[in-house]
Amino acid sequence: MKPEFFDACVTPLGWNQVDCLREHVKKSGLAEKIELVICSPLLRTMQTAVGVFGGENYTNGISAPPLMVENAADSGRPAISNLNCPPFLAVETCRERLGANPCDKRRSITEYRTLFPAIDFSLIENDEDVLWVPDVRETFESLGERGRKFIDWLWTREEKEIAIVTHSGLLWHTLRMDSKECHPTVRHEVSKYFANCELRSLVLVDRSMLGSDSPSYNYPGKIPDGVDLPSDVADKKQLEEEAQERTEPV
Repeated sequence: MKPEFFDACVTPLGWNQVDCLREHVKKSGLAEKIELVICSPLLRTMQTAVGVFGGENYTNGISAPPLMVENAADSGRPAISNLNCPPFLAVETCRERLGANPCDKRRSITEYRTLFPAIDFSLIENDEDVLWVPDVRETFESLGERGRKFIDWLWTREEKEIAIVTHSGLLWHTLRMDSKECHPTVRHEVSKYFANCELRSLVLVDRSMLGSDSPSYNYPGKIPDGVDLPSDVADKKQLEEEAQERTEPV
């Protein structure tokens, strides 16, 4: 692939697709439900993410930094506000297949921060792209495993409604791997290849309880602490009776 395709941006046709998807997201009511937007730290996915789920056009006088500056990467697009929209988080593990193709090599995080000031890049450890190498293409198996690690990480998030803006290759290999135990009809539907700017809703169920709700509604009681008659007397008596039952011969 040609070097000029390095970290490829959204094309004019792609921006039209972004605008159409944004309209759908608004009309369907989905925009009001999304709690977090996670995106791959490549130019085209971040442009898509802010174009679909970001605020309205940025105007002078707004003190908050924009999600995307005006004409980012010569896009010809106006700046996009981060007001009245969910937070955006860039995550390295949901990148496209690594290596060989210049379009899948990212820019430095320092440069990205100038283009997308309101996107959170704090989870990305290295400023420069240390994962992409010019002469080795990531295997499909490695790509799928990386996708599964990304899903495992998703369980650690508290948000329930998350929009993920990533790449068709990663999604296809990850969902095929994760749906092996599903009914063939379900697996076929889940692992269809994604079209550009396609949106699918998936409900992930964590059978291992790794991502179950924390007991945030539990309450320990006895606050403030003190003698509570007669319940304390009854509790003490019950404990004594249970202890006696355990010591009596059968």
